[in-house]
Amino acid sequence: MHSAPRVSAGSADTRLLTAREVQDLLQVDATTIYRMAADGRLPAVKVGRQWRFPRDGVDAVLAGAPTPGAPTVGQVGAATDRLDATSVEAVLDVSAPLLGVMMVVTDMEGNPVSDVANPCPWFAEHADDEATLESCTAEWRAMADDLDFIPHFTHADLGFECARVFIRSGSELVGQVLAGGVAAKGDDTAGLYHLDETQRQAVLDALPHVSVALSKALRTRGAHRPTDDRTTPAATH
Repeated sequence: MHSAPRVSAGSADTRLLTAREVQDLLQVDATTIYRMAADGRLPAVKVGRQWRFPRDGVDAVLAGAPTPGAPTVGQVGAATDRLDATSVEAVLDVSAPLLGVMMVVTDMEGNPVSDVANPCPWFAEHADDEATLESCTAEWRAMADDLDFIPHFTHADLGFECARVFIRSGSELVGQVLAGGVAAKGDDTAGLYHLDETQRQAVLDALPHVSVALSKALRTRGAHRPTDDRTTPAATH
């Protein structure tokens, strides 16, 4: 059995498990695993085309504990009550093809909140590879920890370049938008996006606008979210 990548530090076990590892722990078949993820009984997130399951959520299921605040399919991490996969992907599905890059949104622990939009041919080919997925999550986690607020392209471990901008909810950082799959200058590697200087600058100029669009979506969702006796609005965010 492969060891699952660790996605954050702390007292809780927050590794991301594969479906096979969850099957071994829960002693149920794969169909049941995915059905539990779909109806919210089991926290899950999609990385590339593969499903991953936070270990602490699986442990809660094993213990028979309810998980009313657990992230649902397509969501995981501290921002899951605000970064909704559906609204995030609607923005990325428009932005990524226009800019000629692949894009993904993660929370502030580097956990993906969306699928990868407009994947470059290289990434699409390797999206099911375990090592590629682990490298991606590690890279996203490192970028979330780097509090540089000016978008710029950096070299990723997978061999292409990517740029990042944070998403805000009020004064709080709740996630990041990453644009990647871009070949470095002078790199003619097939399967990556090759941008000239003007196109690269257009990506850097557009990223803050994408972030603003997502921040506005958060405010809109917050304005329409019903409250109950269990939630104190002033303490929610």
